Amino acid sequence: MSGFERQILITGGAGFIGSHVVKLFVNQYPTYKIINLDLLTYAGNLENLKSIENASNYEFVKGDIVDGDFIQSLFQKFDFDGVIHLAAESHVDRSITDPLAFLQTNILGTVNLLNAAKESWKSESGKLFYHISTDEVYGSLQKTGFFTEQTAYDPQSPYSASKASSDHFVRAYGNTYGLNYIISNCSNNYGPYQFPEKLIPLMINNVIGGKRLPVYGKGENIRDWLYVEDHARAIDTIYHRGHSGETYNIGGFNEWKNIDLVHMLCEIMDKKLQLKDTSKNLIEFVKDRAGHDLRYAIDATKLEKELGWRPSLQFEEGLEKTVDWYLENTQWLDHVTSGVYQTYYQEHYAV
Repeated sequence: MSGFERQILITGGAGFIGSHVVKLFVNQYPTYKIINLDLLTYAGNLENLKSIENASNYEFVKGDIVDGDFIQSLFQKFDFDGVIHLAAESHVDRSITDPLAFLQTNILGTVNLLNAAKESWKSESGKLFYHISTDEVYGSLQKTGFFTEQTAYDPQSPYSASKASSDHFVRAYGNTYGLNYIISNCSNNYGPYQFPEKLIPLMINNVIGGKRLPVYGKGENIRDWLYVEDHARAIDTIYHRGHSGETYNIGGFNEWKNIDLVHMLCEIMDKKLQLKDTSKNLIEFVKDRAGHDLRYAIDATKLEKELGWRPSLQFEEGLEKTVDWYLENTQWLDHVTSGVYQTYYQEHYAV
């Protein structure tokens, strides 16, 4: 016996969203043992977890979910009561240039975890496999309408296709083997500790460095934005109060055109950095991404009505908090964009 009320495996816990979830669970539930499994690829960073790295109810394990034997041994070592599965390749641009990596991690890695859970848990009740997915599995919306839990899947990129496949495998294991599972599909996250390949931290980092601000097409693509700590709270709520076999959409009720978001970000940065020339002058429209989905918008009514969750921050407030964090943590930015990170970053984004 571990002496803990529950032992929970969180995969991808050194990444952007995962590190926020790990910190929330470690701090909120001292009677839980939280095991954080992460391969520490370019987007995984243990600096994100310094505040809890010495907590008595926390343990970090470095490993790859693609390694089925390793995953089986991990489940044999720990008597997991639940899995919160966030580990994934997640950047659409990279999925276009290297789709095989997304197949391996997002599909094979998920199936390895499902197999280990199935074998370890057998028919035990009270165990839960919680799979974190994306709104991109639903495809693209036009100017009206919202993604609901009943929206048919229509993935348009190698990334979203890999996530859609992993969602289907989770449901299949529930149907075929009786595995207790929950799936959530979330809109775009933003906030502290996000690697600067994604839109908001990329723009912040480039304004700091006086570099161009690349915007795809005409900047008219629309996304629904959610502050990462609100997403972590939603995951906590769903894990503890969600119903087995259900899907929950998590969204910010917060749609923005990319160009409008970048303009607002520039205005905040101009003020914070007291720039004489507006950083909007750095905006450069670039060739659109292949198969770029026009609009995502989540209807999170089910989550609100059934489990009582709502986002806590207005976007302007969350964006200002995010900018403040990056300006106060330039050393973190310098570290993640240097060395092996810098090579990748320059090849894909920096000028």
